[in-house]
Order: sequence, then C-alpha cells, then structure tokens
Amino acid sequence: MKIAEMVRSVMLELRPRLVEAALTGRRGESENLRHADNFLSEHDLWMHRRYRELLTPVLGAFVYASEEAEPEVIGDDPDPDLCVLVDPLDTSELAVRGVLGYTHVMVYSRAAAQPVIAVVGDIFHHLQLYVGARDEQGVDRAFVVTADGETYELGPRPPKRLAESMVTNFLMKPGERFLPLSQKTQLMNTLDEPSEDGKSRGRIGVDFGSVSLCHVAAGMTEAVIEFAKGFAVWDLAPGHYILHAAGGTVLDLDGDPVPLDYRFGSFDEITKAMDRRQRFVAAGSSELAAEIVTALRS
Repeated sequence: MKIAEMVRSVMLELRPRLVEAALTGRRGESENLRHADNFLSEHDLWMHRRYRELLTPVLGAFVYASEEAEPEVIGDDPDPDLCVLVDPLDTSELAVRGVLGYTHVMVYSRAAAQPVIAVVGDIFHHLQLYVGARDEQGVDRAFVVTADGETYELGPRPPKRLAESMVTNFLMKPGERFLPLSQKTQLMNTLDEPSEDGKSRGRIGVDFGSVSLCHVAAGMTEAVIEFAKGFAVWDLAPGHYILHAAGGTVLDLDGDPVPLDYRFGSFDEITKAMDRRQRFVAAGSSELAAEIVTALRS
C-alpha cells in the first residue's frame, strides 16, 4: 500500500496550504492552458510535480498521465507497462475555499488492461482514503481508511429501488449541468414517489468526480449519474475501479457495462484517452443502475 501512504503524505503537505488560501483569500488561480473552462490553482500544479517526484523511486518506469500536463514517460524504459493516471487536486475551486478537496491516483497495467491500484483521497474529511487494489490471488478488493488509520473493507450492498435512493450528480454549473438535470422529468418523478408509509425517500445530491463513485462503493449514496458533458478519464477511472472492487456497477447510457480497459495500449492511445469523456450511471447494484438508465431515457 505504498501508493496509499504516499497519497496520505501528500495530502498532509497540501492541507495547510489550502487552509491558508481559504482564510486569506489568496487562492493562487493560474491560467488553465489545457482546459480553459476549468479552474486551475498553483496548488494543482504543485501536486502534479510532487506526485511525479514521489512516484519515480517507487515505480521506476511508467507513463505519467496527469490532468495538468501532456503524458510523459518517466524512467529508462521507453515503453513501460505501468501508466499512472493522476488528477492532482479535484474540485480545486472549492479546495482553495477550504470547502471540499479530493485527489486521485491510479496505477494501470497495460498488460492486464485494467487498474491494479487506485486511491482517492479526501483532503478535509475523516474518511480519508478510498482504495481499490488487486490482491495476491488476483481478486480486486476495496477499502476505506480513516484519518486515524482504521480500515474497513467495502463490499456489495442489498439493492434499492430508485425511489428509495440518493442519486448524486455534478450539478454545480447552472447551464451546463443543473438545467439538464432538472429537465429529467421521469427521474425526478420516480425519486419523488412515496413509499408505503407515504414518505418520499428519493433524493438528488451533489457530488464530485471519482469520489462520487467511492461514496457509492461505501454505501453512503446509492448512485451517481453523468449524462450531460461526461467525465474525463482521470475523474472516472479511479472511482470506477474502486466501485467495481466493491461489487458495484457502471453502465453507459445505452445500459452496457463500461469496461475497466481504458485503451491505454500504446502511448498514442493514452494521449487520446485524455481527451475522451464518458457519460454513465454508477450504482451499488446492477438492478438500480438499469432502472436509472431507463428513467434517463424517458
């Protein structure tokens, strides 16, 4: 679990910087040359460099595919098996306000065509690390680790109906995200259906990037949906693997499973993958995922 401990140590280094940014109002915003519509801070760039520095002695040779730069080969092997996918600081616009902040690191084996470990770190909360990893028997397992070191294994949950579920969405941008969600009438009507006791228990919540799938894996929420813009690979893949390891399901909007093979077969394919976006439904059970896909089509 060297990668998980590395993520924890980087968060410890970063947290005081973010607290200072929040309390002083000096948020260190930088021009984002790669994604003009996304907020970028000096803290994103610091994390990008710090992860590259710390990963090099651990992994030796790998492709470093960070949100903040073009993919690059690290080490002496010109065609390494491992690809490290990093979103150094997710929700950085909120992180520099001291509200929420997350960080993603995933190590992907090109030979196995799937991840071998993914870590999603929650910078400000007690539930601090969400981890998916392949064990010595080749079984994918998922865990959540608290700030004081308690570890809990995550597994399948009993399925719930949509009307009983909390479904989350990244709905912060009014025109691009919130309005399209509000127009999904069948989804909203189903969530509002009363139970036998007359109470409506369906809920819509806001969540962010890979941690939204981790919250499903841990049973804190039942599902997350993205049907507007789609998630970039560094936002989806780490949480996708963790949810998969916990027994959950990720479907595309046609109802087909989203594979863990992110087509990182060559350096050119890795570069192309950085520009793809995926629309999806992620849920704790295949039954709920399929019900949501149907509701979104209506």
